[in-house]
Amino acid sequence: MKRIGFLLICLMMMAATSSTYAQKFAYVDTEYILENIPAYLQAQAKLDNTASQWQKEIDDKFKEVERLYAKFQAEQFLLTEEMKQKKQDEIINLEQEAQELQRSRFGYEGDLFKKREELIQPIQDNVFDAVEKLAQTRAYDFIFDKASGGATMLYTNPKFDVSDIILNNLGYK
Repeated sequence: MKRIGFLLICLMMMAATSSTYAQKFAYVDTEYILENIPAYLQAQAKLDNTASQWQKEIDDKFKEVERLYAKFQAEQFLLTEEMKQKKQDEIINLEQEAQELQRSRFGYEGDLFKKREELIQPIQDNVFDAVEKLAQTRAYDFIFDKASGGATMLYTNPKFDVSDIILNNLGYK
């Protein structure tokens, strides 16, 4: 009988010990979360509207380039070399303006990128802060994001980061 009691105590201690080493995982769907935040939906609609207006502006410039080029094609036989060159330069300049406008609106760190940071980034930051707070209050070691079919880590407990060990093993400090 004493053996059974001792065995039960040992099993309980092992269970308690193994659970202290267990890692807690959770996942969220940030896409679902954001779609249920009215401020995000409003910001996204505003961003989409702005992008549509900018795209129309760019499309209009390119249509003007096409119109001038078609007109030039029809008239080029009647023009002097100097007039041809002047018209070609005008078309090229207008096309370059349209391309530059497109880059400044939609290029890397362009107006759309900045507008997105202004409107959407604060909402996403609030979501990530809430995820981190939840992880800390419920003692999660890892929280994954299942949005967009991927598995991205949103939160990790720093005690599980072995990056410095890898660097050390590679000979870096």
